[in-house]
Amino acid sequence: MALLFLAAKTNDAAERRPFSLAARAALTTGLVLAAFLGAIGWTLSRTYATSEVNKLQDRLHDYVITYIAGTDPRRDGTPLLPDTPPDPMFSRPGSGLYAVVLGENGFRWESTSALGRDFSFLHPLEPGQSQFIGPVDTELGRLYYYSFGVALDMPERAPVRLTFTAAETEEELEGNTAVYRRSLVGWLAVLGVVLIVLQMALLRWSLTPLRKVASDMSRVERGDSDHLDSQYPLELTGLTDRINVFIDSEREQRTRYRNTLADLAHSLKTPLAVIRSQMESTGDLSDEARIPLLDQVRRMDELVAYQLSRATTGRQTFASAVPIAGHAEDLVQSLEKVYAAKNVLCEFDIEDGAAFYGEQGDLLELMGNLLENAFKWAGHHVLLVVKTRPQPGRQRPGLLLSVEDDGPGIAEDKIEKLLQRGVRGDERVKGHGIGLAIVQDIVRAYNGELTVDRSAEFGGARFSVQLPPN
Repeated sequence: MALLFLAAKTNDAAERRPFSLAARAALTTGLVLAAFLGAIGWTLSRTYATSEVNKLQDRLHDYVITYIAGTDPRRDGTPLLPDTPPDPMFSRPGSGLYAVVLGENGFRWESTSALGRDFSFLHPLEPGQSQFIGPVDTELGRLYYYSFGVALDMPERAPVRLTFTAAETEEELEGNTAVYRRSLVGWLAVLGVVLIVLQMALLRWSLTPLRKVASDMSRVERGDSDHLDSQYPLELTGLTDRINVFIDSEREQRTRYRNTLADLAHSLKTPLAVIRSQMESTGDLSDEARIPLLDQVRRMDELVAYQLSRATTGRQTFASAVPIAGHAEDLVQSLEKVYAAKNVLCEFDIEDGAAFYGEQGDLLELMGNLLENAFKWAGHHVLLVVKTRPQPGRQRPGLLLSVEDDGPGIAEDKIEKLLQRGVRGDERVKGHGIGLAIVQDIVRAYNGELTVDRSAEFGGARFSVQLPPN
C-alpha cells in the first residue's frame, strides 16, 4: 500500500508538472496565430462576399439600363421591348437570369427565361425610384433582384410609367464565394504552417542560451566542470554570475567548516593523548582504577572522531566525481597488510567509470569501514562490487556498492542490533562498534539505503549500499 501510495503521489506530481518555456511559448503563439489568421480569413471572406454582391448589383443595374435604353413606346402607349437581350441567358428558360417589366393597366413583360415563373413578389416603383433586394426565398430559389422605375415621355400623351427588374439566383455568387473561401483557407493554412515553423525555429534559437545554462549546470553537478564558464547573453549574465558565486560560497563554507572541525579534533585529541599518557605512566593509580579510565579516554577519542565524521558528511549539489577503483585498491592494500596473518584475498567487480559524487572522505569512510569489517570476519575471501544505476532524466547515476565475505554471517534477528552504535558482533573481537554506525550515517546523509543479508556466493555476510540518482 505504501508503495502504491508513493507511486500515486509520484504520478500526480508528474501530472502537475508545469509546461516548459518552449511549450508555453509554442502554445501561446499557436493560439494567437490561429486567432489572427482566423480573423484575417473571416474579414477577407466577408469582404469578398460583399464585393461579389456589389458586382451582382452593378451587373443587374446594367441589364436594367440596357433594357430601358432599348424600349420604345408605341403610339397607343404600349412599350416595345428590344428583341436582343443584353445577355443570352435571358433567352434560355430556367437559366437563373430573369427580366420582368411591369406597367400600367396590367401590362407585364417577361424574358424568355422567366416565362411561366412566379414573380408575384415584384411591385411597381415610382419613376426614378430603385431598389436592390436579396437574397429572397422564392419558388425559383434564392434571388437577388434590382428594380428601377421610369416614365417614358409620349408626344401629346401622358408618360408611360414602367418598372424594369433584372433578377439572378445566388448560385453563381455562392459558387464564386465558395471557391474563394476554399482557396483562402488553403493559402492561410500554408501560411500558418510556415509561420509556425519559423516561430519554432526562432523560439529554439532564442532558448539556446537557457539550454546552454542547463547543460553547463549538469556538467557542474556531474563534476566535469567547476563553474558556469560559457558566454551568455546579457540578460542571463547576472543569473549565471550569482550561481557561480553560490557554488564558490558552498565549497568555501564546507572547506572552512571541515578545517574548523579538523582544528577542533586536533585540539581535543592532544589533551586526550596527554591524559592517556599520564595515566599509563603514573604509578599512583591501581590497575583497577587506571584500566576503566583508560577505556573511557579511548572511548572519548573514538566518539570525537565519529561525531566529527558525521558533521562533515552529506550530499552536495555541486560535488565532484570521485573515482572509486583507485581508492578501493589503496584501502585493500592497507587492509591486506593489517590482516596479513589471515591471508585474505579481496576480489573486485567494479564497473568502468564508476564514481562517487560527494566528499572523498565520505567515500573512504564508507568503503573503508565495510571492507575492514569484511576483513575482520572473513575466512579467506572478500568481494567488492560497485555498479552504477543510471536513470533517465537524472544527471548523476545511482550507485550500488556491496561487500561480501566468507565469514560466519549475521543472523537476521541480530542485524538491527548490530547496526547500532557501540555494538560489536563478537565482544572477543577488538573494536568499538562504531564503524557500521558511521556507514549508516553516511548512507542516510546521501539519501541511500543500507541492507544486510547473506552472501549467495560465499555464504557469509553481505553489506549493500544503494545511493539514489540525483
